Amino acid sequence: MVKDRMRPRHDLTPEVVINRLRSRFGIPNPPPRRPPVDELICTILSQNTSDRNRDRAFRSLKDRFPTWGMVLDSSVGELEEVIAPAGLGPTKSKRIWDILHSADTLDALERICEHSREDGLALLTGLKGVGPKTAACVLLFSCGVPAFPVDTHVFRVAGRLGILDNGEDRVRAHAVLEGYFDSRDYLEGHLNIIKLGRVICRPRRPLCQECPLADYCPSFHGGGRSECRLGGMG
Repeated sequence: MVKDRMRPRHDLTPEVVINRLRSRFGIPNPPPRRPPVDELICTILSQNTSDRNRDRAFRSLKDRFPTWGMVLDSSVGELEEVIAPAGLGPTKSKRIWDILHSADTLDALERICEHSREDGLALLTGLKGVGPKTAACVLLFSCGVPAFPVDTHVFRVAGRLGILDNGEDRVRAHAVLEGYFDSRDYLEGHLNIIKLGRVICRPRRPLCQECPLADYCPSFHGGGRSECRLGGMG
């Protein structure tokens, strides 16, 4: 419980974030490591949908096309039908289709873990529709390469805590958070901040009184975004 809501602490360090979230949520189990192409496609499917719908769509996709090369012999319409559970079928199917049909993409992606971090990022973000968050997911989860994906939850929580400046660009947020946290904490930090964002620091009516970082949070103490203050009492 925060004793004085009007006087937040200003010494929030990455160690405090990691340790407080670990005490609250434990050390997260990383997701099963997928091949890079699988991780890339799965991340695309995850956009603007639930984990459950993403997983349903990915299973359906793998059932219909046991190898990614088989997608090349299909149609965009068939691909859209298969991934329908993930939503935004026309957009996601076209994006996946374009990526898999790019010259040498499959071969390059299958070997991406052999590249340096910088070359891997360049290759991934050079693909149409692949931004820094998706690229970071592939590097972190498939290759074990230090990267800090910034999804909606991470962006919201980091903004409310003041780690990101108000109005911070989502692309630049990746560099800010990678500079803030130690690279050895990227995976744990990413996963536990997502959990915080889903369970407590929700988009609307966040449960600020339950937050393990409330005593550091300028939004909770009245200096941040209004949606946090309005929802502070849960």
